[in-house]
Amino acid sequence: MALLGNIHGVLTAGLNGDHSWRLKDYVARGGYEMLKKILAEQIPQEQVISEVKKSVLRGRGGAGFPTGLKWSFMPRSLPGDKYIVCNSDEGEPGTFKDRDILRYNPHSVIEGMAIAAYSIGATGGYNYIHGEIFEIYQRFEEALDEARAAGFIGQNILGSGFNFELFAHHGYGAYICGEETALLESIEGKKGQPRFKPPFPASFGLYGKPTTINNTETLASIPFILKMGGEEFLNLGKPNNGGTKLFSVSGHVKRPGNYEIPLGTPFSTLLEMAGGMRGGRKIKAVIPGGSSAPVIPGDVMMDTTMDYDAIAKAGSMLGSGAVIVMDETTCMVKSLERLSYFYYEESCGQCTPCREGTSWMYKIVHRIENGLGKPEDLDLLNNVLGNIMGRTICALGDAAALPVQSFVKHFRKEFEYHIEHKTCLVPKDVQWAGSGFHHFE
Repeated sequence: MALLGNIHGVLTAGLNGDHSWRLKDYVARGGYEMLKKILAEQIPQEQVISEVKKSVLRGRGGAGFPTGLKWSFMPRSLPGDKYIVCNSDEGEPGTFKDRDILRYNPHSVIEGMAIAAYSIGATGGYNYIHGEIFEIYQRFEEALDEARAAGFIGQNILGSGFNFELFAHHGYGAYICGEETALLESIEGKKGQPRFKPPFPASFGLYGKPTTINNTETLASIPFILKMGGEEFLNLGKPNNGGTKLFSVSGHVKRPGNYEIPLGTPFSTLLEMAGGMRGGRKIKAVIPGGSSAPVIPGDVMMDTTMDYDAIAKAGSMLGSGAVIVMDETTCMVKSLERLSYFYYEESCGQCTPCREGTSWMYKIVHRIENGLGKPEDLDLLNNVLGNIMGRTICALGDAAALPVQSFVKHFRKEFEYHIEHKTCLVPKDVQWAGSGFHHFE
């Protein structure tokens, strides 16, 4: 899918098709100007971090943590190696923005990582790229070769005395490696399983050294933020929700794709940009931030704006910005069955509540969908998810439980109908073919 549309585009501005990813095209759009300026003028690290703080750029990978604040945690004066790591392990169902940034605008990520490295005192960096998008990995490697040949990464960059080596690391498709410490374990050649925290990566990260981990979109935004100024970027969005954001829109819309809009834009505007509902059908539900975000009924979503605070108020999370739209033909039980199966399959098995709980949740929803449900199953589901949430090393347990909780809460009558009548409330002849999450993978 392409970067289809934007309003006040930042990451998508000036992209001109097949060759927009080449170095010469990026430079023609003003690329590497900020890296050159920072190194030529030896702008203090704290000044760069301060500008990022002014932008109120929040992490675009899911958690939404303030980027400038995260950078300030790094012990810059500590001698020895420090690292910047880009998390491009985009494995969340419904999310496909980061791969398009790497496909069409990879040099923005390279420049962003170089600036981040300068700001936090890092001399080494890795971009961990999801294992199922090998052609994107190859393109990023080609962009790295261009940047290295031009002197934008390597030793004594642009004669400034600043050294920064950057490498791509190919993952193997495990969803759990999107968790930052599991990602670090994987880079080190170990099994991708989350670490206990504390210690946090800023004090003990990659190879035991201080490390900052940011999302692809987050790092790609840095050159543009510094060029326009932090306050101007903030003003593109709304207070506490700075700038623009890429949203991956999929599901029952006419034009699925990635759309860049200012944070605070009404969902109805984003839906219109995606062509509206396919076939003129009514909207039934929306998952606004990737499959781990709680589902929101369609009528509620139509009155919500696309920003962290508004979506939290509506009962969900902006997350990665993966907007999954479901129309009236969707069977919510079947959709949850497919979704719960994903988390059951992707649990790393390290924590008993997650390993066993995801299995139980899937088995219960599976039997409801297949006409074997019992009246007590809905209370049992809530009991199981209650024994997962907040009891695991990483957030995968919560990511598996929150969708179950929200689907049952908002569409309980549909689950009860399945249990009582052994069939779906939505007639089979009007259901979207494979109306679960097969369509959104």
